[in-house]
Amino acid sequence: MSRSPRLDLPFVLPQQAQKHLTVNDAMRRLDALVQTAVVSASLGVEPASAAEGALFILPAGASGARWSSMTTGALALFEDGGFVEIAPVAGQIAYVADTGAFLLFDGAAWTDRPFRPRQVDQFGVNAEPSAYNKLTVAADAELLTHDARTPGSGDARKVINKAAPGRTASVLFQSNWSGRAEIGLTGHDDLSIRVSADGGSFRDALRVSAGSGRVGIGRREAPICALDVGGPVRVGAYARADLPDAAGGAGQIVYVSDEAGGAVLAFSDGARWRRVTDRAPVG
Repeated sequence: MSRSPRLDLPFVLPQQAQKHLTVNDAMRRLDALVQTAVVSASLGVEPASAAEGALFILPAGASGARWSSMTTGALALFEDGGFVEIAPVAGQIAYVADTGAFLLFDGAAWTDRPFRPRQVDQFGVNAEPSAYNKLTVAADAELLTHDARTPGSGDARKVINKAAPGRTASVLFQSNWSGRAEIGLTGHDDLSIRVSADGGSFRDALRVSAGSGRVGIGRREAPICALDVGGPVRVGAYARADLPDAAGGAGQIVYVSDEAGGAVLAFSDGARWRRVTDRAPVG
Protein backbone atom coordinates (compact mmCIF):
# COMPACT_ATOMS: atom_id res chain seq x y z
CA MET A 1 0.00 0.00 0.00
CA SER A 2 1.53 3.30 -1.12
CA ARG A 3 -1.15 5.71 0.24
CA SER A 4 -3.18 5.99 3.45
CA PRO A 5 -6.69 4.48 3.20
CA ARG A 6 -8.64 7.46 4.59
CA LEU A 7 -6.96 10.77 3.71
CA ASP A 8 -5.05 9.37 0.70
CA LEU A 9 -1.72 10.61 2.03
CA PRO A 10 1.38 9.32 0.18
CA PHE A 11 3.68 6.98 2.10
CA VAL A 12 7.46 7.12 2.02
CA LEU A 13 8.56 3.80 0.49
CA PRO A 14 11.77 1.84 1.18
CA GLN A 15 14.76 3.03 -0.82
CA GLN A 16 12.66 5.84 -2.30
CA ALA A 17 14.64 8.69 -3.80
CA GLN A 18 13.76 12.31 -3.02
CA LYS A 19 11.68 11.34 0.00
CA HIS A 20 11.11 14.99 0.81
CA LEU A 21 8.71 15.29 -2.15
CA THR A 22 6.45 12.59 -0.74
CA VAL A 23 6.57 14.08 2.75
CA ASN A 24 5.84 17.58 1.46
CA ASP A 25 2.89 16.30 -0.60
CA ALA A 26 1.46 14.65 2.52
CA MET A 27 1.99 17.84 4.51
CA ARG A 28 0.13 19.90 1.89
CA ARG A 29 -2.84 17.57 2.09
CA LEU A 30 -2.84 17.63 5.88
CA ASP A 31 -2.66 21.43 5.77
CA ALA A 32 -5.84 21.44 3.66
CA LEU A 33 -7.76 18.67 5.41
CA VAL A 34 -7.00 19.21 9.11
CA GLN A 35 -9.47 21.74 10.59
CA THR A 36 -10.83 22.30 7.10
CA ALA A 37 -11.77 25.91 6.29
CA VAL A 38 -13.04 26.85 2.83
CA VAL A 39 -13.48 30.23 1.21
CA SER A 40 -16.89 29.33 -0.21
CA ALA A 41 -19.18 26.39 -0.89
CA SER A 42 -21.38 28.30 -3.35
CA LEU A 43 -18.96 30.07 -5.70
CA GLY A 44 -19.62 28.46 -9.08
CA VAL A 45 -17.05 30.20 -11.30
CA GLU A 46 -13.37 29.36 -10.91
CA PRO A 47 -11.44 32.50 -9.88
CA ALA A 48 -8.50 33.48 -12.04
CA SER A 49 -6.32 33.53 -8.96
CA ALA A 50 -6.54 32.88 -5.25
CA ALA A 51 -4.37 32.97 -2.16
CA GLU A 52 -1.94 30.09 -1.87
CA GLY A 53 -3.67 27.31 0.07
CA ALA A 54 -7.17 28.69 -0.51
CA LEU A 55 -9.75 25.92 -0.47
CA PHE A 56 -13.22 25.77 -2.08
CA ILE A 57 -16.08 23.26 -2.03
CA LEU A 58 -17.30 22.91 -5.60
CA PRO A 59 -21.07 23.34 -6.07
CA ALA A 60 -23.02 21.60 -8.83
CA GLY A 61 -22.35 23.11 -12.25
CA ALA A 62 -19.03 24.69 -11.29
CA SER A 63 -17.25 26.12 -14.32
CA GLY A 64 -13.70 27.07 -15.19
CA ALA A 65 -10.57 25.68 -16.80
CA ARG A 66 -10.03 23.18 -13.98
CA TRP A 67 -13.21 23.30 -11.93
CA SER A 68 -15.38 22.10 -14.82
CA SER A 69 -13.58 18.75 -14.82
CA MET A 70 -13.73 18.29 -11.06
CA THR A 71 -16.37 16.35 -9.12
CA THR A 72 -19.29 18.18 -7.49
CA GLY A 73 -18.54 18.45 -3.76
CA ALA A 74 -14.82 18.04 -4.24
CA LEU A 75 -12.33 20.28 -2.47
CA ALA A 76 -10.47 22.56 -4.87
CA LEU A 77 -7.10 23.58 -3.41
CA PHE A 78 -5.14 26.45 -4.95
CA GLU A 79 -1.43 25.69 -4.88
CA ASP A 80 1.55 26.54 -7.07
CA GLY A 81 -0.61 28.79 -9.30
CA GLY A 82 -3.40 26.32 -10.06
CA PHE A 83 -6.22 24.28 -8.58
CA VAL A 84 -5.84 20.69 -7.39
CA GLU A 85 -8.80 18.40 -6.64
CA ILE A 86 -8.97 16.69 -3.26
CA ALA A 87 -11.71 14.17 -2.47
CA PRO A 88 -13.40 14.80 0.91
CA VAL A 89 -13.93 11.90 3.30
CA ALA A 90 -17.05 10.89 5.22
CA GLY A 91 -17.25 12.70 8.54
CA GLN A 92 -15.13 15.64 7.42
CA ILE A 93 -16.31 19.02 8.77
CA ALA A 94 -15.59 22.30 7.02
CA TYR A 95 -16.01 25.90 8.12
CA VAL A 96 -17.36 28.08 5.26
CA ALA A 97 -15.92 31.58 5.58
CA ASP A 98 -18.36 33.52 3.37
CA THR A 99 -21.43 32.28 5.26
CA GLY A 100 -20.01 31.52 8.71
CA ALA A 101 -21.60 28.05 8.56
CA PHE A 102 -20.31 24.54 9.18
CA LEU A 103 -20.86 21.70 6.71
CA LEU A 104 -20.41 17.94 7.12
CA PHE A 105 -19.50 15.57 4.30
CA ASP A 106 -21.71 12.50 4.82
CA GLY A 107 -19.95 10.37 2.23
CA ALA A 108 -22.10 11.58 -0.66
CA ALA A 109 -22.60 15.33 -0.25
CA TRP A 110 -21.98 18.29 2.04
CA THR A 111 -24.84 19.08 4.43
CA ASP A 112 -25.59 21.43 7.32
CA ARG A 113 -28.12 19.02 8.82
CA PRO A 114 -26.12 18.13 11.97
CA PHE A 115 -25.66 21.83 12.75
CA ARG A 116 -29.27 22.94 12.42
CA PRO A 117 -30.97 23.96 15.70
CA ARG A 118 -32.94 21.14 17.28
CA GLN A 119 -35.19 20.88 20.29
CA VAL A 120 -33.82 22.67 23.32
CA ASP A 121 -35.25 23.17 26.81
CA GLN A 122 -34.73 26.95 26.78
CA PHE A 123 -33.69 29.51 24.19
CA GLY A 124 -32.81 33.18 24.49
CA VAL A 125 -32.10 35.84 21.87
CA ASN A 126 -30.12 38.72 23.36
CA ALA A 127 -31.56 37.75 26.77
CA GLU A 128 -31.53 34.94 29.31
CA PRO A 129 -34.50 32.52 29.22
CA SER A 130 -36.01 31.22 32.45
CA ALA A 131 -37.92 28.20 33.72
CA TYR A 132 -41.20 30.12 33.10
CA ASN A 133 -40.27 32.10 29.96
CA LYS A 134 -38.45 29.33 28.13
CA LEU A 135 -38.25 31.44 24.97
CA THR A 136 -37.04 34.99 25.61
CA VAL A 137 -36.31 37.61 22.95
CA ALA A 138 -34.95 41.07 23.70
CA ALA A 139 -35.20 43.20 20.55
CA ASP A 140 -36.78 46.34 19.17
CA ALA A 141 -38.80 44.25 16.71
CA GLU A 142 -39.45 40.62 15.74
CA LEU A 143 -40.60 39.43 12.32
CA LEU A 144 -42.67 36.38 11.45
CA THR A 145 -43.16 35.96 7.71
CA HIS A 146 -44.42 33.38 5.26
CA ASP A 147 -42.05 30.68 4.01
CA ALA A 148 -40.62 31.89 0.69
CA ARG A 149 -37.67 29.47 0.63
CA THR A 150 -39.05 25.94 0.87
CA PRO A 151 -41.36 27.35 -0.59
CA GLY A 152 -44.45 27.27 1.60
CA SER A 153 -48.09 28.05 0.89
CA GLY A 154 -47.70 31.81 1.24
CA ASP A 155 -49.70 31.76 4.49
CA ALA A 156 -48.32 32.90 7.84
CA ARG A 157 -50.18 31.69 10.93
CA LYS A 158 -49.24 31.82 14.61
CA VAL A 159 -50.93 29.13 16.69
CA ILE A 160 -51.46 29.49 20.46
CA ASN A 161 -53.03 26.33 21.90
CA LYS A 162 -54.53 25.94 25.38
CA ALA A 163 -55.38 22.69 27.15
CA ALA A 164 -59.08 23.28 27.89
CA PRO A 165 -61.84 25.94 27.58
CA GLY A 166 -61.25 27.17 31.13
CA ARG A 167 -57.59 27.91 30.47
CA THR A 168 -56.06 30.95 28.72
CA ALA A 169 -54.51 31.39 25.28
CA SER A 170 -53.71 35.07 24.80
CA VAL A 171 -51.26 37.84 23.99
CA LEU A 172 -50.58 40.15 26.95
CA PHE A 173 -49.33 43.71 26.48
CA GLN A 174 -47.40 45.21 29.41
CA SER A 175 -46.16 48.62 30.49
CA ASN A 176 -43.05 48.42 32.69
CA TRP A 177 -43.81 44.71 33.29
CA SER A 178 -47.42 45.38 34.37
CA GLY A 179 -50.28 44.09 32.21
CA ARG A 180 -52.41 46.71 30.47
CA ALA A 181 -54.22 44.88 27.65
CA GLU A 182 -54.89 41.26 26.74
CA ILE A 183 -56.28 39.71 23.56
CA GLY A 184 -57.27 36.08 23.26
CA LEU A 185 -59.27 33.30 24.89
CA THR A 186 -59.24 34.20 28.58
CA GLY A 187 -60.97 31.55 30.66
CA HIS A 188 -63.46 30.62 27.89
CA ASP A 189 -63.51 30.03 24.15
CA ASP A 190 -64.90 33.46 23.16
CA LEU A 191 -62.49 36.02 21.74
CA SER A 192 -61.92 38.79 24.28
CA ILE A 193 -60.14 42.12 24.44
CA ARG A 194 -59.69 43.29 28.02
CA VAL A 195 -57.78 46.13 29.64
CA SER A 196 -56.32 46.99 33.04
CA ALA A 197 -55.11 50.11 34.79
CA ASP A 198 -53.04 48.30 37.42
CA GLY A 199 -52.07 44.92 35.95
CA GLY A 200 -54.24 43.06 38.44
CA SER A 201 -57.87 43.88 37.69
CA PHE A 202 -59.03 43.55 34.09
CA ARG A 203 -62.20 44.86 32.42
CA ASP A 204 -63.70 43.26 29.33
CA ALA A 205 -63.80 45.79 26.49
CA LEU A 206 -65.03 43.43 23.77
CA ARG A 207 -66.18 39.82 23.59
CA VAL A 208 -67.05 37.85 20.46
CA SER A 209 -69.05 34.65 20.94
CA ALA A 210 -67.34 31.60 19.47
CA GLY A 211 -70.67 29.93 18.84
CA SER A 212 -72.68 32.75 17.26
CA GLY A 213 -70.23 35.47 16.26
CA ARG A 214 -72.25 37.97 18.30
CA VAL A 215 -70.31 40.93 19.66
CA GLY A 216 -70.53 42.22 23.21
CA ILE A 217 -69.04 45.59 24.17
CA GLY A 218 -68.36 46.61 27.77
CA ARG A 219 -69.89 43.48 29.34
CA ARG A 220 -68.43 40.27 30.74
CA GLU A 221 -71.34 38.03 29.82
CA ALA A 222 -71.66 36.35 26.43
CA PRO A 223 -73.58 38.62 23.98
CA ILE A 224 -77.23 37.71 23.35
CA CYS A 225 -77.71 39.58 20.05
CA ALA A 226 -75.63 40.69 17.07
CA LEU A 227 -74.37 43.73 19.02
CA ASP A 228 -74.86 43.68 22.78
CA VAL A 229 -73.64 46.84 24.50
CA GLY A 230 -73.32 47.05 28.27
CA GLY A 231 -74.03 50.77 28.57
CA PRO A 232 -75.08 53.90 26.66
CA VAL A 233 -74.16 54.16 22.99
CA ARG A 234 -73.01 57.39 21.39
CA VAL A 235 -73.30 58.04 17.65
CA GLY A 236 -71.63 60.74 15.61
CA ALA A 237 -72.98 64.31 15.93
CA TYR A 238 -73.52 66.44 12.82
CA ALA A 239 -74.97 69.81 11.96
CA ARG A 240 -77.59 69.60 9.22
CA ALA A 241 -75.26 71.18 6.70
CA ASP A 242 -72.58 68.55 7.39
CA LEU A 243 -74.66 65.37 7.35
CA PRO A 244 -73.07 62.51 5.41
CA ASP A 245 -74.77 61.21 2.27
CA ALA A 246 -77.91 59.31 3.25
CA ALA A 247 -77.55 57.25 0.08
CA GLY A 248 -74.50 55.67 1.60
CA GLY A 249 -76.75 52.99 3.10
CA ALA A 250 -80.15 52.66 4.71
CA GLY A 251 -80.09 52.06 8.46
CA GLN A 252 -77.38 54.53 9.39
CA ILE A 253 -78.02 56.50 12.57
CA VAL A 254 -76.63 59.94 13.44
CA TYR A 255 -77.22 62.70 15.99
CA VAL A 256 -78.40 65.96 14.40
CA SER A 257 -77.33 68.75 16.73
CA ASP A 258 -79.17 71.72 15.18
CA GLU A 259 -82.48 70.27 13.95
CA ALA A 260 -85.51 72.57 14.19
CA GLY A 261 -87.19 71.93 17.51
CA GLY A 262 -84.00 70.61 19.10
CA ALA A 263 -81.30 68.01 18.66
CA VAL A 264 -82.58 64.60 17.57
CA LEU A 265 -81.45 61.16 16.39
CA ALA A 266 -81.98 60.57 12.69
CA PHE A 267 -81.80 57.50 10.45
CA SER A 268 -81.19 57.03 6.74
CA ASP A 269 -83.90 55.38 4.63
CA GLY A 270 -81.41 55.06 1.79
CA ALA A 271 -82.35 58.39 0.24
CA ARG A 272 -82.93 60.93 3.03
CA TRP A 273 -82.25 61.48 6.70
CA ARG A 274 -85.41 61.21 8.85
CA ARG A 275 -86.02 62.08 12.47
CA VAL A 276 -86.58 58.98 14.60
CA THR A 277 -89.30 60.86 16.53
CA ASP A 278 -91.78 61.36 13.68
CA ARG A 279 -90.02 60.08 10.53
CA ALA A 280 -90.13 63.58 9.06
CA PRO A 281 -87.18 64.52 6.83
CA VAL A 282 -84.40 66.40 8.59
CA GLY A 283 -84.34 70.12 7.78
